Amino acid sequence: MLEPGTRALLGLAAALGTRDPARVRHAALQAARHAVPAAVEELLLQSHLFIGFPDAISALATWREVSGRDAPAALNEAAAAWAARGEQLCASVYGGNYTRLRANVAALHPEMDRWMVEGGYGRVLGRPGLDLATRELGIVALLATWGAPRQLHSHLRGALNAGATAGQVDSAVELACDLLDAGRAAGVRELWLGIRIRREAA
Repeated sequence: MLEPGTRALLGLAAALGTRDPARVRHAALQAARHAVPAAVEELLLQSHLFIGFPDAISALATWREVSGRDAPAALNEAAAAWAARGEQLCASVYGGNYTRLRANVAALHPEMDRWMVEGGYGRVLGRPGLDLATRELGIVALLATWGAPRQLHSHLRGALNAGATAGQVDSAVELACDLLDAGRAAGVRELWLGIRIRREAA
């Protein structure tokens, strides 16, 4: 269901969630062979939203080593554009749950709500270089191996809202499950199956 470049990208995303340097290196080598380099750069950049700066920086260092590519030029976007772009993108991903999401996160802390929309969606996920559906599929693969079921639930739905097909989500889930033990893999598959059944019945 996935062409080789996208499969390599999602394999790298899944490896990032394991925090296993050997798996990340192997997946980065596959990405260097099959994926568009600019897409790999974007996947690695967005990973810091989920795995943090230390692991994202380590992954970028591995990518530089195995790909032999220098860092690209900075995008240097105006920060003023991030809020509006973030609101539009976040609403696309969360659909009918967008207003409730914003209220729930703001209730935890208003700055977290602002950072999520302006920083996460506007500054990072709204960048050019990788389409939203592929970004969301990468997030699904990463969160499945990282072990964040609540966020995984949101982004499984978000991938569909962003235009990914159910078959593409199937593939992202299975790439992640290949790196998990049987119990965790069963939980991820069960979560996705429930979402898929409800979506198809709607």
